[in-house]
Order: sequence, then C-alpha cells, then structure tokens
Amino acid sequence: MTGILLELDLTRGVLETPPASPLAAFRARHLPTMRELVRALRKGAEDDQVVGLVAHLGGPALSLAQVQDLREAVADFRASGKGAVAWTESFGEIGGGTVPYYLATAFDEIWLQPSGDLAITGVSIQATFIKGALDKAGVIPQFGRRREYKSAVETFTEKEMSGPAREMASRLAESAYEQIVEGIAVRRRLEPAKVRELVDDAPLSADAGREAGLVDKLGYRSDVYDELEKRLGETTPLLAERYVRRGPRTLQEVRKNLPWPQKPVVAVIRISGGISVGRNSGGGPIGGPGSGSDTIGAALRAVAEDDKVKAVVLRVDSPGGSYVASDAIRHEVLRLRATGRPVVASMGSVAASGGYFVAMPADVIVAQPGTITGSIGVFSGKGVVRDALGRIGISQEAVSEGANARMYSAQEEFTTEQWERLEETLDRIYEDFVAKAAQDRGLPVADLEALARGRVWTGADAHERKLVDELGGFEHALRLACNRAGLDRDNITLTAAPHRSLIDRLRPPESTDDLAATAKSWTADGLTSTIYAALGLPPTGILTMPMSWRLT
Repeated sequence: MTGILLELDLTRGVLETPPASPLAAFRARHLPTMRELVRALRKGAEDDQVVGLVAHLGGPALSLAQVQDLREAVADFRASGKGAVAWTESFGEIGGGTVPYYLATAFDEIWLQPSGDLAITGVSIQATFIKGALDKAGVIPQFGRRREYKSAVETFTEKEMSGPAREMASRLAESAYEQIVEGIAVRRRLEPAKVRELVDDAPLSADAGREAGLVDKLGYRSDVYDELEKRLGETTPLLAERYVRRGPRTLQEVRKNLPWPQKPVVAVIRISGGISVGRNSGGGPIGGPGSGSDTIGAALRAVAEDDKVKAVVLRVDSPGGSYVASDAIRHEVLRLRATGRPVVASMGSVAASGGYFVAMPADVIVAQPGTITGSIGVFSGKGVVRDALGRIGISQEAVSEGANARMYSAQEEFTTEQWERLEETLDRIYEDFVAKAAQDRGLPVADLEALARGRVWTGADAHERKLVDELGGFEHALRLACNRAGLDRDNITLTAAPHRSLIDRLRPPESTDDLAATAKSWTADGLTSTIYAALGLPPTGILTMPMSWRLT
C-alpha cells in the first residue's frame, strides 16, 4: 500500500463557511473550507498512511488570521515528524507576496520557481474615498458617527484619512507587520532586524531570496514532486479536503464514527457575513453569507434546550450590521450561558462592531493575532441622490403625513430637527454598546470607553487591552470549551447548529423557530439601499466596521 501525500492547493481560494444559497454552494462545491483543511492536517498527523504534506501557494489572498490558522495546523502536522513542503511560482509577481510568504515559513522547506519573485514588500492599509465622485455626481452624503475612529463614513464624507483614521490604520499595519516579521524570523532563523532589512530591499529575485536564506530550493512543480518521490518513495497525492471528506477506511475509524456509545456533543454556531434582522440571508441566490437574528437565535435556543450539548463554540466571522439584530443574538448567548454550559467565541478574519457585539458575552473570547476586531461604535445616515438622479432625468414625488415621514428618504436632506434626532439615536446606541461591552468584559465603563470610540484593533492589540481573552484559532477555542465542560477533545461529537436533515427541511415548519432554522430569506431592498450598496455602504445596519480598508 502506497503512502498518502496530502496536498494543499491554496491557489483556488478557501471558504470560511460553505455558502448558504444552493447556487453559490454548487459553484463552490470543489472549494475547501478552512475548517476542512485544519481537520485534514490534524487527522493526517495521526494517520500512519499519510507520509507527508505539500502545499501550492498563491491565488486569492487569504486574510492574516486565516494564514495564522493554517500556520498552527501545519506546525501540529510537522510535530508528528512528517515533512511539509511549500512551493509557488512566485511570491507576488507584481507585489502582494508578504502574507503568502509568511504562510510558507510554517513549512519545513520552501521551493520557488527560478523565474519567480519574492515580493515581500511589507504591509499596507488602503482606504478608498469617493467624496469627489459623489460631488461630481450630485450625491449629498449625510452621516453621523460615534466616535472619531468610526471611519466607515469617511469613505463618503472625506477625500483623505482623518487624523484618528490615519492613527488607527497606522497601528493596524504596524501590528500586522510585527506579527509577520516575528513569524518569519523565528522560522527562518534570522534576526527580526535582518528580516526588516530584507523586506525593505524587496522585491527580490529567486536567487537573491535563496542566498538570503528566505528560500530553500529553486525549482518547478515537477522538481518538487520528483524530490518528494525520492524521499518518500511512491505515494498517492490526495487533496486535503478530499482526504477529510471520505468515509472511514479502518476498523478504528468505523468504531470512532459509530453513533454508540453516545458521546457528549459540542455545538458550533456560525455567525458569518452581515448581521441582520430576520432569517439567514445571502442577499440573493448567488450571494455571500449573512446571519439573521431569527436563525441564530433559534439555533442558540435549540442548543440551550438540548441536554446532549455540553458546550458551545460561537464562530464569528462578521464585520457587523444591525444593532437590534446583534443585541437579540447577544441576549440569546447570555440565556445559553445561564444554563451553565460554557460558550467560547472563536473569532475568524474579522469580528468587529456588531461582530464584536455578539462575541463579547461569551465566557471566553479567542482570536488570532491578525484578527480584525473591536470597532465598538456606531454610524448612520444616508446619501441624498435627488440631484444625481435628476441629472439623468429621474425624479420622485411623494405625499406624506407626519413631520418625519421622509426622514430617511434619499430624496431630501435632514432638517435641523431630524439631525438632532439622529444624534440622539447615535448617542443612545453608542452608550448602550459601551455599557454592555463593559459589563460583558468586566471592565469599568470609563476604561472600556477609552478602547471603544469606533476603533478597530488587531487581535494581538485587543488581547493586550482585555477585549480578547486568548490568542489562537478554532481548534484552541474548541479545546477551551471542552476543558471548561470537563470533556475529552478526542471523544466528542462536533455538530453544527442550526442543523436540519433533508427530511426535516422538506416538512412544513411547525413553529417560528422551525421557520427560522429551515428557511432562507433573499430579499430585494428599496432604491436607497440599492444606491448605498452601489456606493459600497453595507446595507445590513449601523454596527458595521469600516469596510473600505484593505490589508495588502
């Protein structure tokens, strides 16, 4: 029997969670999830038939937190004594190679195509501003925020970064760079100062990278596999996601998958994408993930009523959204905790604003150093498109009763009185957010307020400031949940909630919780929401982090 050579192909992209809509799920059916890749490496480390690991790097960019998840999984695989090799055609042909190279350093050996580059040019936070375009189009942006770091509105109201936004972006870039430099220095046995010097000299040619100790060997894909065959003998290459998806092959695996004796259950509840009121929504039949408060609330209530569930991991990968939806989910998390079962929040690439709101009541919050979190703040407003539409011959007319019936109309500016009402609303929501965050995190309100103000933090900085309890990935959060519940991590049943069998989904719902757990909501918004979406404003709600920033 030949050994298995596990393959990680990261050139196609990696999903945080499977798409909710049928068409999107069909289109992404061959893409691995992050959880599948981590599980495959963990399982492969313990499988005698798996003899090694080879990874092809490149393709769609992974977030810093995702890379850190994979680095930990690769380190666990290597700890079993099995070799791990990474190869790529180029670490960024015209830039953008820093984060992929940081991932590569988790492997025992790095191969680079002779014609490739080492574009490890550093870290940059990029923000986009469209105020000038709005002015030319005749769109009038009217937004309020709490507080000065809640910079999402600046996309529409400014032409460059404000002082607080620049301060925040600078620290985000600095923190991410510190993490990357340290990781490279440790794995490549270089001084951090030397790594920074090499980054400042980049982009480097493949030969220069090898001479500097950043790359081990130069070669093409065929050279990598030929070398692995010499070391390992004849092997069967198998994609990591295919390896973990296939059924049990040995008697031991069959026994492990038997439904008896019954094992304690740990439930995983995922909150992904924008948070909104109602049922989970992808925004359309081909849209991305979204989390509705009805669906997440139903899952939390079902778990609370299930005696077989002994612990819960709340996996959050969300930039936020609706204030009332986030608050409803937080309430259900607190009700679940009141049953005595541990709830551990595991943050993904981003868990900010409303994403932080739903995570903060957990017993423990776990984040990667590169997770984007915080953004305890609020913004609201509208873009007045009356003049812009008039320029192309479109007009609207309305008949209203009530002084503020048209307050949020995209056809009219706020009156003085309406601005005052908006400001009062922002104050109320912000004060509530800060007070609840202080309560959940066990901090004085004044201390929490100093960390809030709409400011975004990396997981590493949030950990230092007690906004996050521990650093690590999903597996670390799962082990914490098991430890708190007195469970053996290797002797549990891990289940996703909400979970319904195909038969259950075909049955008509008997209650609103059944309806929330089984149905998807794809709704079309009105003209204002359509314009907001076209301008890049998240339509899900007012607890949303600045989405215009991009780490490169």
